[in-house]
Amino acid sequence: MISGHVLGLGCDLCDVARLRGVWERQGERFLDHAFTEAERAYCLRMPDPAPFLAARFAAKEAVAKAFGTGIGAELGWKSIEVVHDERGAPAVRLDARGGALLAARGAAGVLLTLSHTETMAMAVAALVKAG
Repeated sequence: MISGHVLGLGCDLCDVARLRGVWERQGERFLDHAFTEAERAYCLRMPDPAPFLAARFAAKEAVAKAFGTGIGAELGWKSIEVVHDERGAPAVRLDARGGALLAARGAAGVLLTLSHTETMAMAVAALVKAG
């Protein structure tokens, strides 16, 4: 587990019905744009994938806020991947662009927590420096 001093904090809420509506209108194009292949595979095997997708969407926004960049030129949707650690807890895997940004911030990693109901999903992310 990563621990240390907090360098940045981000939080986001995602309305499950709103995400479901975007998914219904845009289909695979939306999923391919916002989620990695592993994230899609994990969520789509759930009886109702929308709350799980919404939690990951919120996580990406929360991580981007913790970095202070938002989603854009420095950090893309697929730069941030929600995975599970050895205990099954949500964790963040960054691509090369995200890893470079992490190093530039002097951070050791990103802590993440997720929660969702049938109607809302939320995520909190903390950018941490070792020590």
